[in-house]
Amino acid sequence: MNKAITDGLVFMPPAFAAGNLGLFSRGDGVPGSDTYASFASAAFVPADQDFGGCLEIQKTSATQKLRYMGQTPLPPGCYLRVTARVKAVAGALPSVRIAGYPATAGGAAVGGVVTVGASVALTDYGEVVEVSAIVGAGNREGVDLVWGTGAAYGHFGIDLTGANGGVVRVDDLTIEDVTGAFLRDMMNWVDVRDFGAQGDGVTDDTAAFAAADAAANGRRVLVSAGTYRLASSVTLESRVTFEGTLDMPVDAILSLTKDFALPDYIDAFGGDEELAFRKAVQSLMNGADHESLDLCGRRVSVFAPIDVQAAVPNRTSYAQRRVIRNGQLRAEDSGNWTPETVTSQATYSAANEWKLTAVANVANIQVGSHVTAPGVGREVYVREVNVPAQEVTLSQPLSDAVGVQVYTFTRYKFLLDFTGFERLNVFELEGVEFQCNELASGMALPALGTVNVVRNCVFNRPGHRGLVSIGDGCQGLLVDHCQFISHEGGTLSQNRQSVGVVVNANDVKIRNCRASQFRHFAVVSGAQSVITGNHFFQGDAATNGIRTAGIVIALRACNTQITGNYIDNCFIEWTNEREPEPDFSGGFGFAGLSVTNNVMLVSDVATSFAFIVVKPYGSGHFVNGMNVSGNTFRGVRVAIDRAEKVDTSFAALEMGSMRALSFHGNTYHNVVRGAENPLTVKHSQNTHAQVWEIDSDQRLPFNGWAEQVDGVTTTSRPRNEANVSNYAMPYTQAATGSNKDRVQLVWPVPMLGDVAVTMRCDV
Repeated sequence: MNKAITDGLVFMPPAFAAGNLGLFSRGDGVPGSDTYASFASAAFVPADQDFGGCLEIQKTSATQKLRYMGQTPLPPGCYLRVTARVKAVAGALPSVRIAGYPATAGGAAVGGVVTVGASVALTDYGEVVEVSAIVGAGNREGVDLVWGTGAAYGHFGIDLTGANGGVVRVDDLTIEDVTGAFLRDMMNWVDVRDFGAQGDGVTDDTAAFAAADAAANGRRVLVSAGTYRLASSVTLESRVTFEGTLDMPVDAILSLTKDFALPDYIDAFGGDEELAFRKAVQSLMNGADHESLDLCGRRVSVFAPIDVQAAVPNRTSYAQRRVIRNGQLRAEDSGNWTPETVTSQATYSAANEWKLTAVANVANIQVGSHVTAPGVGREVYVREVNVPAQEVTLSQPLSDAVGVQVYTFTRYKFLLDFTGFERLNVFELEGVEFQCNELASGMALPALGTVNVVRNCVFNRPGHRGLVSIGDGCQGLLVDHCQFISHEGGTLSQNRQSVGVVVNANDVKIRNCRASQFRHFAVVSGAQSVITGNHFFQGDAATNGIRTAGIVIALRACNTQITGNYIDNCFIEWTNEREPEPDFSGGFGFAGLSVTNNVMLVSDVATSFAFIVVKPYGSGHFVNGMNVSGNTFRGVRVAIDRAEKVDTSFAALEMGSMRALSFHGNTYHNVVRGAENPLTVKHSQNTHAQVWEIDSDQRLPFNGWAEQVDGVTTTSRPRNEANVSNYAMPYTQAATGSNKDRVQLVWPVPMLGDVAVTMRCDV
């Protein structure tokens, strides 16, 4: 920093000459003070052997002053060094010092400051002695005349002190800007270039960065303009300001321990947001100083899928809590988001239910691909590819695909793709918007992982999928307060392709989310799941429209709670589509589903619509443990036949084997037959009969059989044909009638009267 160069300021006094001694004062240098022009005790010497032209002075005053009368500017932050070379030539030997007069912009003297430097005694004739002093506003080490910010300029020169009578010669005064000597102390940074960094994009500047960081000692490190090649990992313990740009290999880690936020990495990598995000995540997963990466509300333009494991190539698994929060990832139309599709012939066996074998073209199949073919259930993905063995490991078994056939493998492109990791535990996304722009899918989890968290995130218009687990990376997954917004709102429900959430492992919690107009909100293939507090809706503009499942439970013994949701124009579908041999051969059956306290609404659909659908993929299945209670079922502009049903596309339920089925406390509006179990039916027998037929009116769940009678209560006086009260009890016969949905009360003699009969469809 040199004000003479940068601002064009003139600091240097003119040289001594015969005609300009009037520019030099015998006083403080202020206007009107006496000068050395025509002064009897001073003269210009044109050819001194040491100085060339110089001023010769005889000391006649106790303090003989010499001041340049020009106004030498002193800008704030500027430091000047005043230098004089003096030698004694005759008489008494005086002392010499630098001196100055500090003046305000109006010319008044600035008081209370030091105006003279250290004195140096002249001890020999002819010996050149140099004296200097530094003047400036700041009280810094090495500053002799600290004048503060009140001094706008000064009159500088020397004082001669000591005995009078001596004669000295003074060389031209020198005043130079030495601010650069104080720059590091004045500015709170050190520049990497001062420690050997070249910034040419070729030279490895790693050592220079480390040296600058070590020298900073609490100050910032300045990466000044240039391109700095860092060939290996760098950790900066100081705060950093980036004017220049870094160039680093993929495996080299940049750890900004004091400035760990995405904007700092964007500065470091020249505004390349996607690269900056990758490097920041790499640092997050390799350092212990920070548990979270704050995107600081930035929108990151993403031009290709972010393979997170490729960005962190030194790790194939990670099991420490880390968080990415507070920003947006936006898919840009770059041509890199089109799904890749491969077709291959493969063999599937029920004895090896998790694998496809003898897979043709196996090297071209990508991990994370969506698998489709006849007999493949919904949302099955490639978990692992073994090229030498020609095997593909699947996220779920197939439903009915034993044998050899051609499979299609479709690899969706995700904004954040974690499938390259073998395992990922306790990783969190919080407050991140996945702006998919109908191009990209949102986020893919790896094959293994536990208790990962997606919280307060928005999956906006994913091209195909929102949040997908390709294996068991969703074990204990928490999906909380997220929003899933489809781009297919104007598409008929049955023609939609996008899916909000796909999970396979146990203990998943999906809570307080909102999802609009996907084909499915969630496909859940694990047990012990909790789905609560969500609002998902999938209607369209059609009259008598078709609706798709909002939640697919693709496991028989699911032990799942669906509670407190708003289920709007969609339904819950419970299947066994993960079974290679789908006919029942043992186990609990369809067991453990609890649907409680939900608001369920539908409009403009066919009367055959139902909110709860059980779909067996094989024969012999039954419900063994199901609780449906406290729900509100409502039809708008339509009265649907019933709220629950069996989809018999593949097989019916074994109604005679139903167990532990509880339907109670539900509210039915515009539902023709509201199901209950146990079901209490009031019957009035108006003609004498020994056998009374009690009809369930198809109000047992799933139009089930009347398998058992829990109680019979007479609600009026039972009378025989003589109109005499007869209090004999009837016995019951269950599962009568052509549909086995009636019970019979058999009396000892023909009777009439009124009863309330409680029957059940389970045993």
